[in-house]
Amino acid sequence: MILSKKIFLLLIPSALFINAAHSQTINWASLGKEQRHIAHAHAGFDYAFVYGAGYSRQLSSPIPILATIDFSTPVGNKVLDDFKTKVGGVADLYEFNNFHVSASVHGIYRRYENPMAVLQNFGSEFKGVFGFYQSKWFVAAELGFDKAIVTHFEHSDAFKENYPDVKNGWYQPATGGNFSYGVQTGLSFASVDALFRLGKVVTQDFKSSPTIPFYAEFGTNIKINR
Repeated sequence: MILSKKIFLLLIPSALFINAAHSQTINWASLGKEQRHIAHAHAGFDYAFVYGAGYSRQLSSPIPILATIDFSTPVGNKVLDDFKTKVGGVADLYEFNNFHVSASVHGIYRRYENPMAVLQNFGSEFKGVFGFYQSKWFVAAELGFDKAIVTHFEHSDAFKENYPDVKNGWYQPATGGNFSYGVQTGLSFASVDALFRLGKVVTQDFKSSPTIPFYAEFGTNIKINR
């Protein structure tokens, strides 16, 4: 084991610095099959003030499926000190009388730097959404899980002074996951959606919460025909 459990628990929350960051939010009732390209932007509070942008491509498939990529970073002096990238997809799995059930799966790479260490983390995110959708508006509940799977630690000299036996390298955690739950809503126009999300984050053991356990996000989708 590269790090003692005590040191690991001290640092690993930083690897989840954007706890429940942007999840592609879609009004399925207003998305046309001809709208193949979706540009999205978002900003809000999630552990820190975070902003980002991304792109989705609607695939040719029996059910609506979007392939997505997204980049998020907290506000700060150095943009590339802390950031999070996500690649994956979201699908509208089931629809009945304006009610939709959708799910998304993303792979995550994120980087976080503080005076103690530089952390690079690979993880995953799973999210389910259930809601009522009309062509002009929607409201839905969301439930997600963000897991830090493996993290690389590069410790600072100051940290090594306090823990001289610490070693740099990859660490596969036994902990390091967050559940998120909340609501999402929005207004839709011909080619633009105005979106809002609000929710709470808890650690996977349900015994603790991040320092700031809430998230709030405003966003927009711009839908472009093929």
